[in-house]
Order: sequence, then structure tokens, then C-alpha cells
Amino acid sequence: MTAEAIRLFLNPTAGRGRAGRRQARIVKLLQEKLPLELHQSLAVGDLEEQVRQHVDQGTTRIIVAGGDGSVHEAVNGIMRSANVASLGVVPTGTGNDFAKACGIPLNWEHAARLLADRLDSGQYLKSIDIGTMNERFFANGAGIGLDAKVTRIARSFRMPIGDLVYLLAIFRSMLDGLATPRLQISSGEFSWDGPATLASISNGPWIGGMFHIAPMAKNDDARLELIIVDPVSRRRIVKLLPKLMSGEHVHEAEIHHQDVSALTVLSSEPVPSHLDGEVQPLQRRFEFGILAGALRLL
Repeated sequence: MTAEAIRLFLNPTAGRGRAGRRQARIVKLLQEKLPLELHQSLAVGDLEEQVRQHVDQGTTRIIVAGGDGSVHEAVNGIMRSANVASLGVVPTGTGNDFAKACGIPLNWEHAARLLADRLDSGQYLKSIDIGTMNERFFANGAGIGLDAKVTRIARSFRMPIGDLVYLLAIFRSMLDGLATPRLQISSGEFSWDGPATLASISNGPWIGGMFHIAPMAKNDDARLELIIVDPVSRRRIVKLLPKLMSGEHVHEAEIHHQDVSALTVLSSEPVPSHLDGEVQPLQRRFEFGILAGALRLL
């Protein structure tokens, strides 16, 4: 009986084109031990829809080669299906926050070899939680406010400078001023009401590749880590940046932390948000939850 081909979904534009340039090598490394079927994404949302269709048709093992945006689409494609599928990741993006949270090597060739070895031996990496925001899913984290604005600006840059694109985007975002909408946040464990620079809801510890936003986060503990930042000046943000990179910001006076299993956020005005670095439409109401052990990683 012929083994089912594993579907590899590759976003050739991920990592500012690095995934496309590495495609042949990724395919070769995986095909040395696995029957493989390659699919490319053609536009934003295309990878998600292709994954959903394949899982609907009975595919049980998906590999995605790309960055956090590609992982986000693959996760939403799997979770939107009525069927169950497992996910493998070859990180070829800019930040690769999800890979870091899961202990997947950032060296893409090493990651591909380890993934092929696990699949060849019938093993899998771990099971992880998946977050929800309104009607969408996220694997690594969500943000409301400044970090979503920074994400949008970073996506507009085309310079091949890796993680530094997010640092540059922070400085660019401050030129327009810092919005601090009133956020009303409530959960069974916590409530908060006041102006805020941002609210970050983390399943994994990293955002933007270099920012250790929630060092306490684990994506298999059925909890989300909520970080709220009070209104702060531009000068204060600059001083906080090194601490954000090292994870030492959580004890600063402007930072509030709470671990939760579900929460509601109401904003005084429509605000930007992101899921795994993917900018969402402006919204005022956000419902967050966590699906414990919802996805098996290959």
C-alpha cells in the first residue's frame, strides 16, 4: 500500500523571498525520507484556503515552509476544517516566533532534517494550545494597539534587514504619536479599565523576532499571558526597548501582567489588532479564548 503523500505548503514570499529561494533544497531534504506533494500559496489567504480544502478531503499531515504568517494561515486552515490534521513547520520567515516557542531549530535545513526523521519514525514533536480571537485562531500571539500598528508598518518595509525591521517600525510608528484608547478588559480572574498603549495576549513568549514580550508564556499550559502597557512617552518607550528584548520589562511600573484562560476587551474606539503578526480589520470588541492541546505538531 502506497503511503499517503504529505502536503508541503510553501509561501515563496516568506522571509522577503527566502522561502522561495530555498524551496528546492527544502523539498529535497524532505523527499529523502517522505512521499511529498508541493503546493505554493499565491496570495494572502490562499495558503489557508488550500490547507482547509486538503484537510476537508482527508489529509492528516501538513507541512508549512514559511514564517509566522504562513503558520497562521495553516493553523486557521486546519482549525476551520471539521477534520483533524497535524502540522509540521520549516521556519523560513523573518521573526519565526512560533518556531522559537516550539523549540524548532531556526536553522531551516536542520529543522527540515529533524522533521523528516520524526515523520519517518512515526514520532511527533508535541501538542500545543491554540488561541482564539473572535472568529479567528492564533498560534503564537495577538496584540491590540501599538504592536499592531508596528506590525503594519513593518510589513510595508521591503529592506532585507531581518528582525531589525520591527525595531525600525517602532521608531517610525512613534512619529505619528501614540494612541492610548480606553480599554475595558475583563475575565474570570482579572479586570482592568483605563487608557493603554497596547494589550498583548500571548500563547508564546516572542513577538517580532526580537521582543521577549511574555517570557513566562508556554504554549501547552492552557493559559494566555496578558500584558498591558500604560500610556508612555516616546522617550520612555526607547528606554523600555532593551528590557522588552531581554524579557526584563514585566516588573516595570507601566507594565501589568495577568495569566488568563479567556478575556473580553472593549475599546473606546476602533483599534488595530494583529494575530501572529497578521493585521486584522479595525474593531472595538475582542473575545479571546484558549483551546487546550488543540493542535499536534509533527
